[in-house]
Amino acid sequence: MDKLDRPLKNSRSRTPVRRRSAGEVVRHLGRWALGAALLGAGTGHLTTMREEFQAQVPTWVPLDPDFVVVASGVVELGLGAALILAPARYRPAVGGVTAAFFVAIFPGNISQYVTGTDAFGLDSDRARLVRLFFQPVLVAWALWSTGAWRAWRNRNNR
Repeated sequence: MDKLDRPLKNSRSRTPVRRRSAGEVVRHLGRWALGAALLGAGTGHLTTMREEFQAQVPTWVPLDPDFVVVASGVVELGLGAALILAPARYRPAVGGVTAAFFVAIFPGNISQYVTGTDAFGLDSDRARLVRLFFQPVLVAWALWSTGAWRAWRNRNNR
């Protein structure tokens, strides 16, 4: 066995350490970044940006806008923490749930565009329209960074 073929050893435990490919490192960082963004957004829902988030709640939602904002903030905090802390075997499920959450809140973005509601510096129809195209990016980011896409593609190969 060549020196380069041997698994790396952790100096303390003598267990093999698996090398990560560049793609795995980028995906890992992407998952952490998305988790951090959700933790920030969730904190904003519960604190300084609460009123602005209320502006996104569609009028047809039969719940108090403040309740919707607080509830979605709590969900975002949970998802953000799960994206960062979940063990590898649960990450695809966390990615699927996160993607579903992004789909579920998309009507709020559509409502903001349709009603022309200003919030988060989105003070023109053009800015609100451009934002709509970012939501599918978030869905893809959640699925990619957690390995959910890969797990879904490989589900029949097991």
